[in-house]
Amino acid sequence: MAAHRKSKQSPLGGSAVRTAATLALASAATATLFEGSGHADPRPTTAQVKAEVDRLYEEAEVATERYNGAKEKADQARTAFDRLRDEAARRTERLNTAREGLGAMAAAQYRSGGLDPAVQLALTSDPDQYLERSALAEKAGERQAAAVTAVRRELAAIRQLRGESAGKLTALRGHETELRRQKAAVVGKLAEARRLLDRLTDEERARYEAAVAARNGSGTSTTRADNANGTAGTTAGSTTGGITGGSSATARADRSSGAGRASVNAPNSRAAAAISFARAQLGKPYVWGATGPSAYDCSGLTQAAWRAAGVTLPRTTYTQINAGQRVPRSQLAPGDLVFFYSGISHVGLYIGGGQMIHAPRPGAPVRVAPIDEMPFAGATRIG
Repeated sequence: MAAHRKSKQSPLGGSAVRTAATLALASAATATLFEGSGHADPRPTTAQVKAEVDRLYEEAEVATERYNGAKEKADQARTAFDRLRDEAARRTERLNTAREGLGAMAAAQYRSGGLDPAVQLALTSDPDQYLERSALAEKAGERQAAAVTAVRRELAAIRQLRGESAGKLTALRGHETELRRQKAAVVGKLAEARRLLDRLTDEERARYEAAVAARNGSGTSTTRADNANGTAGTTAGSTTGGITGGSSATARADRSSGAGRASVNAPNSRAAAAISFARAQLGKPYVWGATGPSAYDCSGLTQAAWRAAGVTLPRTTYTQINAGQRVPRSQLAPGDLVFFYSGISHVGLYIGGGQMIHAPRPGAPVRVAPIDEMPFAGATRIG
C-alpha cells in the first residue's frame, strides 16, 4: 500500500529538466525570429512606390474636386444667407418706422379724448369747423388703417425671410462640414505620398524622378516631396491651405522649353484667347484648390483660361464636362477641355497635336503634356 502511495519520480533530474526547458524556449524564440523575418514585408521597389504615389495623387485630386465643389456651394449659400439677412434688416427698419407712425396716431387719439362724433357735434359751437375736422379725421383713419396693413405686411415678410435664412444657414453649415472633410482627405493623401517618397534612397529617388519625367515627356524632373510641405496657397483672394510643389528650375525650364509653342489653329477667337492665357501660366505651381493668378489646380486653370476668353465655367471637373458640347477624341480641336480617369477627376486644355496644357499635381507645375499620359475619359467643346 505504501508503495502505491509513493509519488512517481521523473526519469530526468531537476537539472536536466531545467536544461531542457531552456533549450525549448531558445528554440521557440529562434523559430519566432526566423518566422518573423521570413514574413517581413519586402522593401517596395521604385516602380511599386511610383504606382502607389500615383494612386494617392489621383485620390487626392478626386478629393480636391469634391473640395472645390463643396467650397462653391458654401460660397453660394453664404451669399444667399447674407442677402436674406440684409433684406430682413431693411424690412425691420421699415417696420420700425411704420410702428412709430402708428404710435403717433394713437397718442393723438388719446389726447383728443375719443368722444363719440355725435356728442362732439352737439357740443361744438362751430358745426362747419367740426365737419371739416371730421373729414380730416376720416382721412387720418384711412391712413392709420393703411399703416396697420403695412406693419402686418412687413411682419409677415420678416417671418418668411427669417425662415429662409435659417434654411440657408443650415445648408451653409452642412457645406462647411463637407469642406473640412474633403480638405482633410486631400491633406492626408498628399502627406501619405510624401512619406512614401521620403523613404526612397537617393538612387531610388533618381530612378523615380526619371520615370515621372519620361511619362510627362519632359526632360525636367519633379521636386523632392519635402518641397510639397503644406504651404498655404492664396487663390483669387482666398487661402485654401493647399500643398505646393515645383522648383524654380523646373518652372524656368517649362517656361523656356518652347513646348507647345507652335502656332495653333484655334477654331475661334475665344478658344485662341483661352489657349493664350494658359500658355502664359506655364511654370506656375500646382496648389490644390487654387484658381490663380499665382497658382492653380487642374480645374482652376481651365476655368481661369476660359474666363480670360469671356466665358464663365463652373468650378469642378465633373461640372465642367457638362458645360459645353461633348466631342469624341477623334474630333478634338484646340480649346476643347479634355478629361481623364473614370471619376472625371482631372482636366486639361487641348492645344492640338495630341497635346494639352494642364496643372498636373503637387511638384509638377503647369506644363504642356501629351493627352496619352492619363486614362482619357471624354472631351467638351465650349461654345
